[in-house]
Amino acid sequence: MHEASLAGGVLQLVEDTAARENFRRVVTLRLEAGQLAGVDTRALRFALESLAPGTLLAGAVIDIEEPPGQAWCLGCSQSVALAQRGEPCPACGSYQLQATGGTELRVVDMEVEDI
Repeated sequence: MHEASLAGGVLQLVEDTAARENFRRVVTLRLEAGQLAGVDTRALRFALESLAPGTLLAGAVIDIEEPPGQAWCLGCSQSVALAQRGEPCPACGSYQLQATGGTELRVVDMEVEDI
């Protein structure tokens, strides 16, 4: 389950930011995990909640948004919505697709409590 290592990376990012920005805890953490990012958001939430006790994330509300996948179809030269990798173009049926959106896992923002 690579979501556990992703959660560890998110926690490290939060801790590094806290050291730089001088806050004591995260109230709300908002993440974005695109539909084409290959992330199981339930598993990521579970991993984050499991790591949270005793850290800056203890008691934080974790909000994970899942923006839809987008791709450029080389077959019909259109931007199309794509629910998952490996699907054909919904417009022309081509499999020659280049993902253009919904591939990211990123921290969007944090609401924090100052020291």
